[in-house]
Amino acid sequence: MSIPGYKKINCDVVLVLSFVVPFAIYMITLAPSVTFFDSGEFLTATASLGSAHSPGYPLFLMYAKLFTWVPLGNIAFRMNVATAVSSSLACMVVYLLTTLLLKKETLLQDERFNLTAIKSAGLAAAVSFGVTPRLWLQSNHDKPYPLLAFISAIIFYLLLQWQEQYRTGRERPSFIYVCTFLAGLAMGVHQTIVLLLPAWFLMIVLTDWRMITRIKELILTTAFALFGFSVHLYLPLRALSNPLLNWGDSKTLDQFLWHFLRKGYPTEPPVRNLALLWAQIQAFNIPREFTWLGAVLTIIGLVSLWKKNRTVFIAYIVSVAVFLLVIAGYFNTPFDMIFLTEEFFTPLYLLTAITIGVGLFTLLNYATHAARLPERIGLPVYGVVAVMFFTLPSALCAVNYFENDQHNNYIAFDYASNSLRSLPQNAIMFTWGDSGAFPLWYLQGVERMREDVDLPHTPHLVFNWYLDSMPRLFKDTNLRKFDITSFGPETALRVAITENIGIRPVYIDFSTRYSVEFKEFQPVQRGIVYCIRKINEPTGIPDVSVWDNYNNRGIITKQSFLDLDTGKAILIYANSYLEVGEFLASINRHQEAVAMLQKAEQISPEMRATVDQVRTRYGLGR
Repeated sequence: MSIPGYKKINCDVVLVLSFVVPFAIYMITLAPSVTFFDSGEFLTATASLGSAHSPGYPLFLMYAKLFTWVPLGNIAFRMNVATAVSSSLACMVVYLLTTLLLKKETLLQDERFNLTAIKSAGLAAAVSFGVTPRLWLQSNHDKPYPLLAFISAIIFYLLLQWQEQYRTGRERPSFIYVCTFLAGLAMGVHQTIVLLLPAWFLMIVLTDWRMITRIKELILTTAFALFGFSVHLYLPLRALSNPLLNWGDSKTLDQFLWHFLRKGYPTEPPVRNLALLWAQIQAFNIPREFTWLGAVLTIIGLVSLWKKNRTVFIAYIVSVAVFLLVIAGYFNTPFDMIFLTEEFFTPLYLLTAITIGVGLFTLLNYATHAARLPERIGLPVYGVVAVMFFTLPSALCAVNYFENDQHNNYIAFDYASNSLRSLPQNAIMFTWGDSGAFPLWYLQGVERMREDVDLPHTPHLVFNWYLDSMPRLFKDTNLRKFDITSFGPETALRVAITENIGIRPVYIDFSTRYSVEFKEFQPVQRGIVYCIRKINEPTGIPDVSVWDNYNNRGIITKQSFLDLDTGKAILIYANSYLEVGEFLASINRHQEAVAMLQKAEQISPEMRATVDQVRTRYGLGR
């Protein structure tokens, strides 16, 4: 029975799977709270609709803000879900792009088999991309790169649709207008989107070079790009409201440009050498992300694209070349910072996943012709195709699962909460490294923990906009009376401590303790933080009871996930136990000292030799 006016909707189940499968994996392995690196800062900026570190990330913050209203877990968990969604959407567009490139391909006369092969190739490409170590790591907590990959994939999809329309005799400049709008909008996610512009430009010119000669279309294209870029008006508009986290304070044009152009990060590039250059180039590493099988499939897919859609082949090669020229060639990142640039290549890995899908289909094409299959395909052949297409994503998932399972990752949350538990009422604690400071910002600013405490970030003490953001502490500070930028954050820290010591309890975190040389002050250990006293002031007996209030999830019993800063946090615990254990031994509190040294060795077995030296020095047993 037909219903008048009813139109049947064809649902592509495989398209849905290309989103659902990665999303399910991400949700199973999702971090339950704040993590290290930029997580706490992004969480705080999003919750308060403020501004994150330069260049502000306005679109990412607004996107993630929507998820903070979902009644599911804490704010950090909700924002982690936001990233999982954007990653899954990027995987879905990988499916769309792969099937679009293959839709005119024919294996055999069996249309059902052809359609199944094309969709399977698209799903294999989507899931393979979803379980690469780079995207998976980004998808388990709040990161802007998956959203950038999604928008860039949509632009590629629209350009291919425009290309197809043009080749059938229909000009659709509106596709180009939407693409330029999205490109401008994506600048509010991450500025590396500009590295894809040459590839998109070539896709347009190689299809219809006359586009660049039409003044009206050029004007409209520019207007749409500027309209998308206008998302950055968010920064000065929100700065006027003085949100909780207002990085850069973009109320004026000068401050906006300072923020947008990243002028707060002046660095001297290292001396170039071949070893450094090779390490920078290796930041883009297809075999590491997709295995050597994936690398071979990428080459096969590129050969196929060269024969059948040369503009896509050129776009891929140009994208890789531009990313490497700018990131490795121009940025000249030092060795210890290269790991940060690895995330910039996420859009390239998305394109690589598409070429892998094309490569899988091309291999199947060779196999079916070599096998001389009958016109009617049976179930065994479908089974062979499934094994052939889904071996790679299954292997990637199995290999990368353990390292990317963050569902029990409370280390950053506990590190910050343990630090706050160590502080007396109305204390000030100066922090140094971003990963040590940002979880504290989240716990205090979003979870409302220990709002009596001030948490100034030492590297920011050289900026007036930062001093303005903490009026209780820096309203009348001497830091404003001279050019503190020229003296650096260490001098600023000493000035700030001098102004507050004796008035309020002053503390520093572990990173500050071992980043700054203190001559006029003495740090006294209190758990994983240090109380600052004047050099001639008695230190007293250490308060060992603070350790009893600590939560050590993932510290004593190791968890699977372990990134650079998580590993550092674990070492901070181990070193802190070692330090207090040695001090207790020096004042003949041997029983307590033994317990502390055992904890240090348990947390970090690599420290056994150092612990044994302390035991030998003070005649302690195990």
